[in-house]
Amino acid sequence: MRLGASIVGDLRKLLADEVRAGERAAMTAIRAETEQVKAELRRQVTTAFSGNARGIANAWRSMIFPRSGQSLRPAGLVFTKVPNVIDAFERGALIRAKGGGKFLAIPTGFNAARGRRGRGEKGMRVTPAQMVASGQAFLRPFKSGRGFVWCLPLRQGEQTGRRRRTRLVAGGVTEVGTGNRKGREAWARGLLEQGMVPMFLLLPQVKLAKRLDVRGAAERGLRRLPGRFVAAWERESGRAA
Repeated sequence: MRLGASIVGDLRKLLADEVRAGERAAMTAIRAETEQVKAELRRQVTTAFSGNARGIANAWRSMIFPRSGQSLRPAGLVFTKVPNVIDAFERGALIRAKGGGKFLAIPTGFNAARGRRGRGEKGMRVTPAQMVASGQAFLRPFKSGRGFVWCLPLRQGEQTGRRRRTRLVAGGVTEVGTGNRKGREAWARGLLEQGMVPMFLLLPQVKLAKRLDVRGAAERGLRRLPGRFVAAWERESGRAA
């Protein structure tokens, strides 16, 4: 018994159609996986640092190559516009003062005008130079002896608004933020009784906790990519159920 088989149709056209389906599938797979990796990295940042790091999370961006057309060998790039920050928290970096300085000056949560940041002049932090120039800054040592709290004296400013909110002025340099705190009047009075507000923590070095896993996100994306590509190719070629 002899069996025979024949192909009906234009083989070159069939192969060309299959290649075009593969190109579309490759682009679809790499685009979807690149977006998923970027979304995971953004979630890592917001999970590690809460909503305060939305700007750092959104600094993760992505690009697909080729920028136009189709290809069987596309590439996806996920990158950040703040690489030094991301690298430090992925490695758990040890940070020391520059230029032979003895201490890092780390701003506290009080060190922002009216409790806001990034809103023009009202959101600027007091700088170490301003602390020195005020002539009123003083140090309080940590109990451990490993650093200091750099403070400014407090005075009460004029009450403002219909609710007569107590304004706190630190060293005549800046207003201390109380606007976003619960029980802010009681909080303000308690701080006034202490007569000072911590503006900076002075530490010889800081060991950052490892909070991000960029390499892991990339490796998970690579493991998902083949399956995503096969599924997309089956859809493009009409073989999907």
